[in-house]
Amino acid sequence: MKTPRALHDWNLTPSEAIEVQKRLRSLVSNEPRTKEVKRIAGADVSFNKFSETIYTGIVVLSFPELEIIESVGIRSVAKFPYVPGLLSFRETPSLLEAWERLEAKPDVLMLDGQGMAHPRRFGFACHVGVLLDLPTIGCAKSILVGEHGELDPAAGSQTPLIDRGEQVGVALRTKKNVTPVYVSTGHLIDLASAVDLVLKSAPKYRQPEPTRQAHLLVNRIRRGES
Repeated sequence: MKTPRALHDWNLTPSEAIEVQKRLRSLVSNEPRTKEVKRIAGADVSFNKFSETIYTGIVVLSFPELEIIESVGIRSVAKFPYVPGLLSFRETPSLLEAWERLEAKPDVLMLDGQGMAHPRRFGFACHVGVLLDLPTIGCAKSILVGEHGELDPAAGSQTPLIDRGEQVGVALRTKKNVTPVYVSTGHLIDLASAVDLVLKSAPKYRQPEPTRQAHLLVNRIRRGES
């Protein structure tokens, strides 16, 4: 069972948090994924910008069947302010709390957020991956940094996401003619493997099933249904 590594304090100022990102960035590894994936999880964290309440969901699915094995959802209180580029310091503590309650630990964790596609190349997926020492993928619905060229309308088409001359991810069309998702590596996985898992996890919808199910769970928590 993987437990979070205590690599930094959570009682930080924004400037201290930036320094933590810079320091932990050196721990990120984007090596090719070679082990078989039997369980894949999705995580989603939601909050209102001016509220301290955070809603977090993790859903573990079998792979490649994508059948739900276990779900954990919690409501918690944020202890870090809303600062663009530092959202992982607001969101990660609640995700780690949900992770500790999870019994069916996954082989890969897909997060609704950024990985390398971040100003300091250390987004939510990188942060969580390093703390859990787990392969993680960032699969975001919008761009934080970078630009990309035209994308073919066919499902599976992709084009590099470029920021300051560096490829930080890809724009990936999971379904024909739908708006792309933005895939970037978190930790212990390469970009080609991350894209492959996202495509194989998106048989019906634009959003891959792990993060889609996590998002649905978070919405149920918001409504008081879970």
